Amino acid sequence: MDTVVRRGISILTGAALGGLVLLAAGAAAPSRAPQAAQAEDQEVEIGNEVFNELKTKGEIIESSPLYDVLHPVIDPIMRTAQPRYNHPFKVYLVHETQPNAFATPGGNIYVVDSLLYFAQNKEQLAGTLCHEVSHTIHHDSMELLKKNEAIEKREIGAAILLGPTRAHILAIALLGKLHGLSYSRGDESRADLTGSDICAAAGSNPWGLVWLFQAFKDSRTADIPQLLSDHPNDQNRINALEKHFRSDPAVFGRFSSDPASATKLVVPKDAPMVILR
Repeated sequence: MDTVVRRGISILTGAALGGLVLLAAGAAAPSRAPQAAQAEDQEVEIGNEVFNELKTKGEIIESSPLYDVLHPVIDPIMRTAQPRYNHPFKVYLVHETQPNAFATPGGNIYVVDSLLYFAQNKEQLAGTLCHEVSHTIHHDSMELLKKNEAIEKREIGAAILLGPTRAHILAIALLGKLHGLSYSRGDESRADLTGSDICAAAGSNPWGLVWLFQAFKDSRTADIPQLLSDHPNDQNRINALEKHFRSDPAVFGRFSSDPASATKLVVPKDAPMVILR
């Protein structure tokens, strides 16, 4: 392994048991309402279980030069978004074939390594990441699980007999939904607009998300990866973002809409990686 390979951020040590999480949270912040504290604890617990599931599958990249490409793009985004979310954001690269990025409860953001090769420039990558961070801020993944509560109760009831915890079952279900583009059109549209706000505040050109949707729109359907696509129609998302930009020229007027102004994303070919075990 190349000695210049950079390690990713520190890795979580595992999911806490539900009872211990509640006790720890109560001791740290006794002034919070019990119901609010329990909801926050559930987000962390499910987020930790997603992490453990990805680790078990051998997908989390512990170290790689790709982190040197990712961190300069996403670090300003996480710093900007952090005041809007009550758990620290952390980012991990994962090894999968389909370009993608997804955020889970508790603040973890996962970026598939192939996305770094798919994005045409830093602005497209930043727009995608801002969009995913926005889903976390709006607690969209938790809402996804709540909407399927009846199914979950049946599945959890059967699964608990076999041993897995409720949080682990929810984490597996959530991973399937995140990979299957299960967010509603309203959730996706809101994440687009909030994401563009975060990009602008972080100093990244929010037009990057528009350029990404334009690339999807101009591509043949068979070539489009399952990444932010078709939820809702790409042209509708472009129109909504452009309207949003026009509504606040003081914020968005300083950014160029010309794709020629984009910053090239330089990614090392066949970058080595160490998988977290």
